[in-house]
Amino acid sequence: MGAQIRRRREQRGMSAAELARRAGISKATLSGLEAGSGNPTIDTLDAIAVALSIPLTDLLARPTSAGPVLVPATPPNTDGPTRELLRRISSGHSLELWRLRMPARTHLHGVPHAPGTVEHLLVAAGHLSAGPSGALRALGPGDLLAFAGDSAHEYRTGEVDVDVTVVITAPVLDRPAPPTALTAHPSRP
Repeated sequence: MGAQIRRRREQRGMSAAELARRAGISKATLSGLEAGSGNPTIDTLDAIAVALSIPLTDLLARPTSAGPVLVPATPPNTDGPTRELLRRISSGHSLELWRLRMPARTHLHGVPHAPGTVEHLLVAAGHLSAGPSGALRALGPGDLLAFAGDSAHEYRTGEVDVDVTVVITAPVLDRPAPPTALTAHPSRP
């Protein structure tokens, strides 16, 4: 996790002091986390993720291998929505595959993601209304909906349980290039 924090911080060209300030933690705490010697609370990790403008799961994810991957099916939770991260793939964009299972008569608010994030919903079974808050679309089996995930969104089921594959894509921000003489001093030729 410490390596993920450092990598994301460096991708954004942010100093440790700046990240600590934005996250509301001490620089010593951040240094300890990046060195792998800290034991952060979920609130601390959430503050760091918000300061980096990334989903919290980006700090908790482990690298994936290129080999065959089998994710066995699991039974749905009948007491509420079940969300399972199936796979994370990165190559210029972070791509996550999720399975969302929602019981009948359930309403779920989606938390806005980082700017540029897009959610793609592919309904496997059931019917639901989903999409940006205030502009929900009715979806049934086989329907696909893609929408900006960086604003408020929601999911509502009707009288039957729903099974949806959710693909979330988000841009991976690279470290900005150092200024050139032209950009550093635009008035000079």
